[in-house]
Amino acid sequence: MNAMAAHMDKTHRSPSSATEMLDLLSFLEEFSDELEGSFDLVGPNPHLRMMLHLLRGHVEARVITPTSAIGASRVPYATANRRLKEMVAAGLVEQRPRTASGKSFSIHPSDALLSQWTQLSGRIRRMCQARFGGETQIDDTKDYYFGGSYSAARSIPPLSVLTEPLRVAGGLRVLAHGDPTFMVMVNLKRQFEQAIGVRINQRAFSIDRLRQEALRNAEKAASRYDIIAVDLPWIGEFAERGVLMPLDQVMDIARLDPADFHTAGWTAAHWGGRAYGVPAQTTPELLFYRRDLFADAGLEPPRTTDDLLVAAKTLHQPHRGRYGIAWNAARGTALGHTVLMAMADFGQPVLDLPRIAGGFDAAHLARGGYRPTIDTEAGLQAAEFLLELLNYSPPDILSMSWYERVRPYAAGKAAMAYGYTLLAPYFEGDDRSPACGQTGYLPHPAGPGGRTIAPVGGYVLGIPANLPPERVPAAVDALAVFTSPEAQKLFVQNGSRTNPRYSVAADPEVRRASTIFEAVDEMSWRDELQFWPRPPVPEIGGIVQICGEEFHDMLRGSVSPRQALRNAQGRADALIRSDQTK
Repeated sequence: MNAMAAHMDKTHRSPSSATEMLDLLSFLEEFSDELEGSFDLVGPNPHLRMMLHLLRGHVEARVITPTSAIGASRVPYATANRRLKEMVAAGLVEQRPRTASGKSFSIHPSDALLSQWTQLSGRIRRMCQARFGGETQIDDTKDYYFGGSYSAARSIPPLSVLTEPLRVAGGLRVLAHGDPTFMVMVNLKRQFEQAIGVRINQRAFSIDRLRQEALRNAEKAASRYDIIAVDLPWIGEFAERGVLMPLDQVMDIARLDPADFHTAGWTAAHWGGRAYGVPAQTTPELLFYRRDLFADAGLEPPRTTDDLLVAAKTLHQPHRGRYGIAWNAARGTALGHTVLMAMADFGQPVLDLPRIAGGFDAAHLARGGYRPTIDTEAGLQAAEFLLELLNYSPPDILSMSWYERVRPYAAGKAAMAYGYTLLAPYFEGDDRSPACGQTGYLPHPAGPGGRTIAPVGGYVLGIPANLPPERVPAAVDALAVFTSPEAQKLFVQNGSRTNPRYSVAADPEVRRASTIFEAVDEMSWRDELQFWPRPPVPEIGGIVQICGEEFHDMLRGSVSPRQALRNAQGRADALIRSDQTK
């Protein structure tokens, strides 16, 4: 975990707007110095000086006390003390007790001050660009977020602090996935600790170990964790096995603003009509492709699987150390996910889901009665498509999984790659990568009988069902903070390329960080973000494993496509029957 965090910090972090904020704060401080030093009648403005000091401390995650703010005012103590009280009375400053007696407290910018600062900073930047030159303004008038127009004045403000620190013995305990987005949270640990007022203890594991740890934790009398990260397909299993508590049992769901979440990500967090987690990452699997290589070869971005194969064949040049496409083909979980998504590309869900407008209905699976649908004609087309992809893939493709598929793409050794958006920092944040600034993002090209979709992945944050009652209120409040628009924007500003909320994708600073957010947002409006390719039934982990084993035998040439389909169908049928008779 530490190695990944360090790697993200060094090579995959995009420029943070925290740096821009500090630059602007420094500018105002220096400008004030110049005014006060140049004109005898101009004295220090204690309100402004203390606000700048407070905002700087907030960005740098430093504790600010009334004494330090008064010291930054540059006016006599009594005057500064009166001005500070005025700021508190005006609702610009929050006071948080530092001791049980409440006699000592820290001060923090309130939501009102942060909102006012966000608007002011945007106006200052635009004024400087208008008066002194600069880059042409980006047109931010495009309609987003239920028809709303997000201009710079509607930017999401920085993460604010809770007025009262969380009261939870030993600090907040979080179980996370060891991916780039959660590693960003490690890098921002001090800021989140300042926001919630307690220490954060975070453990991160690979996907398979994360599931094992969550299930092992559920067997304990009292949970070791206050919040756990849950892969979307596990929702049904974790709900049925009592790993997670339904959120409506412990909180008002409306405080999360459900309408702001991407529909597919929010719906996938439910089982039996109840939410069991809050989307922390909505990361669809997309096709990454090199725009420069496509342009040089006179190729159009692929919209169908046939287009994809033509492009892969054209750009496959192993004698020059470049291959057509990289993808998940390692035995087990990795390839199993690829199989389910390839079948979806050909219009075939892995279960007999009912058809609805735009795809298939996976929202009522808690009723049961479903069965696997693997050995079908569409399944055969998907299997043959994966076999053909082998011809244009790197030689180590059959051991390639989550991160390994993006590394050759980032290094310029693959012209295309299937990958989740959370993996984009591996090339977007590294200006040495040939793919940096040259990557286009597409939903999965569709096969005959299918439509272009972007299968939704990612994680929700949930509360363990066996969490001691006295820790639940703090877990609820922390959950709301970690999944808030302010926190999600902070993740993006520090390198994350996942986002579960419409409002965050529409934020001008977020849109400037990467074209991936606008691309995903448009896919959402076109109803291309879908979670039915990996339906969150309790048996999905076993089905994924089965497909990953049987289709790996097919790719190695041990069995034919039809035999692989029959084997996978038989094992999946037995798994469902066994589970339904328990």
